[in-house]
Amino acid sequence: MSPLPPPDAAAVRAARARLAGHAVVTPLLEFPFLNELTGGRILVKPECLQVTGSFKFRGAFNRLSMIPEGERSKGVVACSSGNHAQGVAEAARRLGMSATIVMPADAPALKMERTARSGATIVRYDRQTEDREAIAREIETRTGATFVHPYDDAGVIAGQGTAGLEIVEQAAAMGLEPEAVLVCCSGGGLTAGIALALEDTLPRATIHPVEPEDFDDYTRSLAAGERLSNAAAAGSVCDALMAPSPGAINFAINMRRGARGLTVSDAEVLDAVGFAFREMKLVAEPGGAAALAAVLAGRIETKGRTLAVVLSGGNIERDMLAQALG
Repeated sequence: MSPLPPPDAAAVRAARARLAGHAVVTPLLEFPFLNELTGGRILVKPECLQVTGSFKFRGAFNRLSMIPEGERSKGVVACSSGNHAQGVAEAARRLGMSATIVMPADAPALKMERTARSGATIVRYDRQTEDREAIAREIETRTGATFVHPYDDAGVIAGQGTAGLEIVEQAAAMGLEPEAVLVCCSGGGLTAGIALALEDTLPRATIHPVEPEDFDDYTRSLAAGERLSNAAAAGSVCDALMAPSPGAINFAINMRRGARGLTVSDAEVLDAVGFAFREMKLVAEPGGAAALAAVLAGRIETKGRTLAVVLSGGNIERDMLAQALG
């Protein structure tokens, strides 16, 4: 399959049509205690309630739906620490395709189990010494499977952007216009998709990718105007937010839209996981709670403002949840 053209707002709208009846239209929620605590109107988009427990199903199903019928028998291959893996595996199952997922050996067991449950074949690798994309590309070459990148793919980015369309429409139904949208960020696909969705619906809103402080490649890259990499490959509780560097396609979009990065510590992320559980009755994994952590830790001005926060995933293991609650 030839490369897809760069995504735009029209591609996001087309993705929503493909996802209709398959992805959950997650709600936009407001919590009085969170508003009182921050002095603003904080609108929470709980993608932990999405199919497979994270926003990743949106991009995966949209991308797989774009594979021509004649090429689907060769299957798909992807690399992921867990949430993209589950999204691709479940999308492939629903579309009657085989899926092979390259996953780090230290990925949470829950994410591996759910990926296998959807029928995917798992190939493990050592994230410290091996290149996951090189492994996936070798499988692509050998089998003819379609490689579905976790964040640097036009179809994936467009699918993730459907969450942004919903934010705008749901906020409007509440009589609100978010001034900023905070997005948990790894490779930048969700951030770029939402940036595209807001481009012609809420162009004045600012976009803020939020990362763990020791894996802040996107924040540093946006400030420098060029893609930079992280020094480490592992070492944060946010297993979902440790991409080595921004994707080329999404970085161009986020630069054009003037995105500005924010960072949070692991301790702040775990506090946010606990807050979501206790005060919002929502289960978030560390990587899915980074944007909420930025609000709770005061990384952005909230008083008198209306902000949207994406709670991007809820695939957390029991021990990690216990640590956050402790």
